[in-house]
Amino acid sequence: CGNRVIPMTPDVEECFRKIIENRNAPKREPIIDGKIGFLYFDPNGKVMYSLHWEKRFQHIREKYNSIYKVPLPTITPHVCRHTYCSNMAKNGMNPKTLQYLMGHSEIGVTLNTYAHVGFEDAVAEVTRLGVV
Repeated sequence: CGNRVIPMTPDVEECFRKIIENRNAPKREPIIDGKIGFLYFDPNGKVMYSLHWEKRFQHIREKYNSIYKVPLPTITPHVCRHTYCSNMAKNGMNPKTLQYLMGHSEIGVTLNTYAHVGFEDAVAEVTRLGVV
């Protein structure tokens, strides 16, 4: 894990600003490992961490599946991470840039574990390059 600085678009920055403006801030801003300014808190005013998000995703999925006939597959924050990486790779992001954004020390982790591509992606890329 660790900390890193990553760029964001103006739209994403605005989204974060709105979250901060509209959040239910705790009475006393928590400090964890010298860090402050957390975005989300649980009902008890504690900082939300990965398990909170796993449970939120699970609850949303279960609620959706109780309403609609075609069920959603299991979606977790980590699945979203894989999807982000795959989409960036499919859209031509430089692999080293993607490695940096994902925080991987080895490019192989980024390309072999996170960037999922399939036959359709290969066809599209070959067609785009005009090789066929």
